[in-house]
This record gives sequence, structure tokens and C-alpha cells, in this order.
Amino acid sequence: MQPHPTLDQLQVFLTVVEKGSFSAASRALNRTQSVVSYTIANLEAQLRVALFSRSGTRRPELTDAGRSVVEDARRLLGDLDLMRARVQALSDGLEAELNVAMSSIVPSDVVVEVLRAFRNHYPTVSLKVTAGTPVIVMDEVIHGRAVVGFGGTMAVKNDQIVFERIGQTAMVPVAAPDHLLATLRRPLTLADVRDETQLVVFDASGTAKGRDFNVFSLKTWRVSDNATKHLFILGGLGWGGLPASVVKDDLAAGRLVRLQFSAFDQGELPIHAVRNVANPPGPAARWLTAAFQARLSGGVGSREPSEEDVEPGLMEADS
Repeated sequence: MQPHPTLDQLQVFLTVVEKGSFSAASRALNRTQSVVSYTIANLEAQLRVALFSRSGTRRPELTDAGRSVVEDARRLLGDLDLMRARVQALSDGLEAELNVAMSSIVPSDVVVEVLRAFRNHYPTVSLKVTAGTPVIVMDEVIHGRAVVGFGGTMAVKNDQIVFERIGQTAMVPVAAPDHLLATLRRPLTLADVRDETQLVVFDASGTAKGRDFNVFSLKTWRVSDNATKHLFILGGLGWGGLPASVVKDDLAAGRLVRLQFSAFDQGELPIHAVRNVANPPGPAARWLTAAFQARLSGGVGSREPSEEDVEPGLMEADS
């Protein structure tokens, strides 16, 4: 059986390609030209193809087979570099994989921007993102499935849960432009909304224990997440509250209308990073938290949330 090509042979081959000659490659590798030539000859013998056409030119020209091997060699050596970086990072305490939970209360453009920067800053760290309601975010952190969560807060009796305020948003009541409530074009009363279907996110985990907040209609459709709720409201199936960051573009484009309903609490809702002291964050998790705080601005440090900080979306509520 022919021996397999070595990584050293592939590195020598790529150096010849990049430098354009055997002599230039020998200088770059600090080896004699004869050693470089011998290495390439052995590689060609093992692959049973000619990688360079050496006749009629002073510079070695890649054959069709050589051009194909170049891409494979670069990929293999790139994978090796990635493995080395990952092992070095692990020895330095960097996470191999980071599990986070994310609520739609965090603006989607901020999420994409921060995660793009995270990928560039920590290319060796695998990322697992669980998206869901604020209650799901909390549940992931409490049970250790996520190192850090980003969303709202709730009054939990758990000394191990720490909240760090990193931004704020608001819930706004909206409907499709052809929905009855939108066509009234005036401030709404409780009587106006009472018989209109309100779309509400329910707490599938049971953490909120059935409490309602910002629910005014006698008829409700309950969905598992804000993405479904958003889709249904756009389709005119009902009205409801959604994070301002989620509906910003829809309001600007006229796909949704903001309802004039003063009874609906539209006050500031804090965005928090949530973590469990029993599952301390590593360097990548700390960097990610700091990046979100810098991008969202308005962080006020770590503290336990007060009742005033409790996000309506963490109850079985219109959120």
C-alpha cells in the first residue's frame, strides 16, 4: 500500500505554488532546493499524478490535477490550523461550545450584528442558540441548558439567578391596517377591544402559573411564541402587543398600525442578560454579554430585579 501524503508534503507543495518556483519555496522554508524537489516528487509518486508541468518553462506550471490538489491541500491545512486554534483556546479556558437563549424582545438587527462580530472574534467556538419567549429563556438558564440568556426578567425565588440590565424596549399594541380596531382611527376603549380576538403568547413551561397581563379581550388565541403571533397579526387574525423592535419596519411600511389604546401598558421594558451562578460564564459568554450591552446601551449593572422590572411577556400575557 502506498503511504499517505503528509501534511509537510502538502505544505511544501502549497509553498511552491504560492512562491512560484522551487528555489523561492526553498528560501521561504529554509530548506535546500533539492529537498523541496524531492518532497514534491514523493508527493506526486504517492498521488500517482504529476502536479507540475516542468517542460518548456522556467517556472513550474500546475497541471489540471495539480490545480485540483491545491484546493484540497488548502482545506486540509486550514482544518489543521482550526484544530490547533481550538485546542489552544481550550487550554486557555475558552469554551468549545456556547449555549445561549434569546428572546425576540432583543432587536433582531442587533442580534445579527453581535453574532457576526462574535463569529469573527471567536471562530473556534460553536454556538447553539435557543430562541423563544422570555419564559423559555429563563427556563433554559435555570436548568443549565444555556450559560446566558437575553430577554426580559421575572420575579423568581431563586438566589442563583442573576440579572444584568443591558437595554430596554417597549411592547406596543398593533393590528393589520384592515382590522376593525385599526379602521376606527381613534383612541380605543375597553368596550372596543372586548369582543375582538386578542393574540397572546402563552407560557408553555408553566413558570408564569397562568397569570395574565395586558390581556383585555374576552376572546383570545394563545400561541407559543412572538414569531407566530407576529405572523397572525400581520394576517389580520387578531390584535396584540409585540416588541417595538419587532414591528418597527412593519409600522413604517404600513403593514401594521399602532393602536391608540391607553389601557395597554406601553411603558419601558428592560432587556436583561440572565445567568445562573451555578453555571458561570466563560470568556466567550462574557464577551457576548458585553457586546450586547455595548450595542443596546443603557446597562445599569448587575442586580436582582424588582417587581417594577418584571416584563409582561414573562406572564401568560399579551407579549
